[in-house]
Amino acid sequence: METANFEYLLPPESIAAGPAQARDAARLLVMDRGTGARKHVRFLDLLEHLPPASLLVLNDTRVFPARLRGRKPAGGAVEFLLTRRILNEGAAPGRFCERWEGLTRGLGAQGGTGAIDVGGGVQIEPVERRRGGAGWATLRASGPGSSLLVALEEIGEIPLPPYIEAARRRAGRQAPRVDDRTRYQTVYAAAPGAVAAPTAGLHFTPELLAAAVEAGHEIALVTLDVGPGTFRPVKTEDPADHRMEAERFRISTDAAAAIGGARAAGRRVVAVGTTVVRTLEASAREHGGEVVASEGATDLFLLPGARFEVVTDLITNFHLPRSTLLMLVAAFAGRERVLAAYQEAVRLGYRFYSYGDAMFITGGSA
Repeated sequence: METANFEYLLPPESIAAGPAQARDAARLLVMDRGTGARKHVRFLDLLEHLPPASLLVLNDTRVFPARLRGRKPAGGAVEFLLTRRILNEGAAPGRFCERWEGLTRGLGAQGGTGAIDVGGGVQIEPVERRRGGAGWATLRASGPGSSLLVALEEIGEIPLPPYIEAARRRAGRQAPRVDDRTRYQTVYAAAPGAVAAPTAGLHFTPELLAAAVEAGHEIALVTLDVGPGTFRPVKTEDPADHRMEAERFRISTDAAAAIGGARAAGRRVVAVGTTVVRTLEASAREHGGEVVASEGATDLFLLPGARFEVVTDLITNFHLPRSTLLMLVAAFAGRERVLAAYQEAVRLGYRFYSYGDAMFITGGSA
């Protein structure tokens, strides 16, 4: 198996610069996992294709405004992308100090010194800079907010994937006007912690979720805080040599019970997104095939040949060539079938990537 085996041709105009007008108006390619047979519908038709009494498992992580911009004391723009809080160095009323991991741009080879003002009473002081712009920084804030994350809500920007920004540049004046703070967020997003959205969930509306419950389906929530590694390309010739960046996950007692109950009853476990797949399958691998209430981190990388212990069906968007996400989908449904579906989607004008259309891979053995 080679990374080149997960390549496909995608015209730049197929990359979605913005979401569908309504969340559930996106197109949905329904594919049988066992045979590869395909149907083309709308996401709002999902319930017509869900197996009876399915358990839908959603990732309720919330994207926080992790991109900060400032200027060095000597001039010159600097950009920070916060990825993970690693230490709370203490707080007093109206004052916060935290150590964060992240990526920087514009500091130069030496990294720069001193605190950089990014607005809203928040200052960033780079502490250590590693290869590729990664490093640690100390964030200090003063103000009436209850936490540093509250301050970031006022001054930070939602960190959109680079291919969305590129698609908007190509579109120029025709680029869609999008409230990314709302649309690049699922309607059930809860605790902030992700720098990228679990995009399969972007298509759900409160009404569609309520209709699913009314139709006899069940919903469970887990959390995986999506990190920047989700966009990291596979550069090794053999994908097995690629190393995933670990991401934090949380599975509640209620979610573990719902998943265990569905499996015991022989009901389908429908993962809404690759992040949910990795969360559930990582837990099962750690606990003898069972999903248990837990909190931890996973760097699970699923390639063709992997066995799926828990997930029986998958809702997912269309992913980048040579990406770990495409490889996971190929592991779930077969590389040839998935790439054939992608080719058909390109031909039929589907919209790709985070703000694009969706697939529902269903059927096959539970």
